[in-house]
This record gives sequence, structure tokens and C-alpha cells, in this order.
Amino acid sequence: MEGNAPEPSRDIRVVIVDDHALLRAGTAQILRQAGGFEVVGEAGDSAEATRVFLDQRPDAVIVDIRLPDGNGIDLARRLIDACSSPKAAWPCRVLVLSAYDDPDYVSAAMEAGVAGYLLKTMPAADLVQAVRAACLGSTVLDPAVSRQLAPGGSTRLRTPPERERAEAGTANPGLALLTERERAVADLVAQGLQNKEVAQFLGISTRTVEGHLSRIFEKVGTRSRTALVRIAMSDSAQPRPGFQHENDTATRHGSGDSSKL
Repeated sequence: MEGNAPEPSRDIRVVIVDDHALLRAGTAQILRQAGGFEVVGEAGDSAEATRVFLDQRPDAVIVDIRLPDGNGIDLARRLIDACSSPKAAWPCRVLVLSAYDDPDYVSAAMEAGVAGYLLKTMPAADLVQAVRAACLGSTVLDPAVSRQLAPGGSTRLRTPPERERAEAGTANPGLALLTERERAVADLVAQGLQNKEVAQFLGISTRTVEGHLSRIFEKVGTRSRTALVRIAMSDSAQPRPGFQHENDTATRHGSGDSSKL
């Protein structure tokens, strides 16, 4: 992705999102010791991450999958949409750093548009190299994930069948009727953002947010913002498959530290 690298004369500005403070601190220390990075913010949940992201406008965000108020894949999708919005665009790369190498998680994350899927077991030097490569435009995979996806590996990248998502159930059947943008609005409201903050995050007007909320209320059968928060939060426990970005390239499976997809 050309043009997405930070200026070579300055450090890469990073935000770290993980619900474990020790892991955030450890990741921050690795990047600082490597040099060329500035950790400009940390967050322990999606709501805090959203606010730090909008305030700091980082070059890269490192996100865990498991968060107390949702999941990192949904958060990654929203952050990617926000920094690519025509009204609020700035170069930013989002990477998942997870303890899980489940291929369905990898698939959902890559479809959400992340720049990389890394495992917490990877060496510190590899993490540093992966973040740098992502900020230069590469899409990176942890070597262990790459080996699984390579021909002859134990698993392959796949999209979770829609029927599996349906069988998992949702708190409210009206959620299945929401458009991608309506779902994004509902998720942000569930994180505690007000209409003005939702508008800023998505790069749309406050009036447009109000219109989306009106249609959301109608579809899920409520007029209460509190009820909508409860409904949306109840459906955030499991990662959902994302939407393929128009500029995504064909998948190519490799086995290096910065395997391009």
C-alpha cells in the first residue's frame, strides 16, 4: 500500500491495545528499546482504544483479539474504516497480536483489512521487524501462522461459513438486518461513544448518525439507547467475519516474517 509509510525522519507512532497491563508494558518496552518507535498511547478495552486512536492518530495500532468489551477484530475493522474515511483519512496500519492461531480468527482478521496477524509467542526482534514492515506497506504473518497456511500445512485460511454464525445465535434477530455501517454505529454506541464522537470516528455528520440510529432502533425493536447498548454488547462476544476491502490483493501464502498476502 504505497504512501502509507510514516515520514522517514520521524519515529513510528504506535498505540497498543491489550486488556493485560503487563503485556502492554512489555510490548511497549520492546518497541522503545528497538528504537525508531514512539508509543503514544495504550488502552485496555475497545472504548478506551477508540478515544486514544482518535486523539493520537497513530501510524500503527497493535490489537489483541480478546477485549473485555468486545473483540479486537471488530475494533480493528472500525479503526481501519476510520483512518480510511475520506473526511478523516490518515495513514495507519492495524496489526493483531494474539495468543490464538485459529485459522478462522486469522481469516476474519485479514478480511477486516488488518496489516498483519502476529502471535504473542514470537521473538521480540520479529515483532519489531513485522511492525516496521507493515508500516512500509507489507502485510505480515507470524511464521507459525504462515506455516499453517502454506501448502501441506495442517490447516488453511478459510472463511467461517455463514451457517456457523447463524447457529451461534444473536441476542436480537434484528441485528442480522443491519447494514455494515449501521452495525458499526451500533458497536460504537455500545462502547459508550456519543453521536458526535461516532460521527467523528466514521467521518460522517452527526445528522447521518442520527438517521442510522433511527433505522437501527426500528430494526432491533427498541427506542432506548440503553437497550441498544445491551443488545449490541451481547452480540460482541465472538469475532465476526469482516468485509473484504476493495483494494485487497489476492492471497499469497508464505513462510517468512513478513509474508505478503
